[in-house]
Amino acid sequence: MRALVIGLAETGLAVTRVLTEEGAHVTVVEDAPDASSGYATRAEQARTAGAALVEAPGAEAVGALASGVDLVVPSPLVRPSHPALVAAARAGVAVRSEIDLAAERARMPIIAVTGTNGKTTVTTMTTAMLEASGVAARAAGNIGRPLIEAVGDDVAVVVAEVSSFQLEFTPTFRPRVAVLLAVTPDHLDWHGSFEAYVDAKARVVAHQAGDDLLVYDADDDIARKIAADAPARTVGVTVRSAAAGMFHVAHDTLTLADGRELAPVDTMRRAFRHDQTNALAAAAAALEVGATLDGVRATLRNYATMPHRVALVGEAIGVRWYDDSKATNPDATLRAVASFDSVVLLAGGRNKGLDLGVLRTAVPRLRGVVAFGEAAPEVAAAFASTPTPVVEAGEMHAAVRAAAAMAQPGDVVLLSPACASFDAYSGYAARGDDFAAEVRTLTSEERSPR
Repeated sequence: MRALVIGLAETGLAVTRVLTEEGAHVTVVEDAPDASSGYATRAEQARTAGAALVEAPGAEAVGALASGVDLVVPSPLVRPSHPALVAAARAGVAVRSEIDLAAERARMPIIAVTGTNGKTTVTTMTTAMLEASGVAARAAGNIGRPLIEAVGDDVAVVVAEVSSFQLEFTPTFRPRVAVLLAVTPDHLDWHGSFEAYVDAKARVVAHQAGDDLLVYDADDDIARKIAADAPARTVGVTVRSAAAGMFHVAHDTLTLADGRELAPVDTMRRAFRHDQTNALAAAAAALEVGATLDGVRATLRNYATMPHRVALVGEAIGVRWYDDSKATNPDATLRAVASFDSVVLLAGGRNKGLDLGVLRTAVPRLRGVVAFGEAAPEVAAAFASTPTPVVEAGEMHAAVRAAAAMAQPGDVVLLSPACASFDAYSGYAARGDDFAAEVRTLTSEERSPR
């Protein structure tokens, strides 16, 4: 077999290794080679594996390469308009993502988790529930480790976070359990429209059949519509109490679909509304493939919040400071704001083609807004016709100081940007770390004797 791999980041290298080990003739195209040691190391590893490496080819050259192979494997973020994918489509060459190849090589059940927000939390929580039940499990996929590597591990279950970019090219992907969280606008700059984004997410269930299971967020309109057309079994999760046949919350207790009590909400280490949804989704998926009730309950008691996801980073003079830098779309920000009664919101960064105007629906809970970064004017415009005061700040130091001036005792200051971080940072983690550092400096100053 002749294969063309597009992109030589970690996923591209993993695909290259697997295909060359299987005897395929692999060519790797890297559109933007750089001088970093990480890239140089991956390039050497690809060549050592036996692959040919073509760096920065023109559109005509890469199109010719794609037309002359049996398989094209695009790395995540490679757009459908890439010359290789256009040429492959014209030539009738199969285009498949890494997760599609991984699933057909898996010797164990795969749980695939997708949705707009909460994917990483549900992936890691599901894995923890299985491990606490004595089931050997591995978290993989968009969370970090390529799925095509993880399916070669000696484990009983692989739990994979899968993105819309990965699902775009999946003509056969069939997880034993699919978890579909709420689907709200995101990555429209890549997909081109919300409809195309939804279509990509829906592919997580497209090839399920028989006894496969879809776990879906029944409180989300899009997830509910996708579930209605699902080809296999489905079970919803909801924080509503009147929900027969679903995992739900009743009398402040997480409850199984059959009505049995799972765990009181107050036994969870953190239990905001979205935490409850995530916990129910993880429990439904884990129990389907062998987790025990004791293992699930132990995880609910012990599971720690992941960094940069509504994580408390400071408290002083009656004000709590939360880092939710992972919130890179408006829906994530609105969910975070809904967890508190009075919020000073820090929002901004680089917009991903999304409508930031929806943030105005949070006005009843907002003390004020600090708009920062490249999208600061767009954030400010969202609140232009509301009574919410808005201050624009150029960078994080100024943003934190402005938020401190707005906040009153009992308030929450929340970094929940609704935008990507790439206008000023290498990623959301770096942005959150900068926020936390500024908060530590500020709170230490406030506590210091005067």
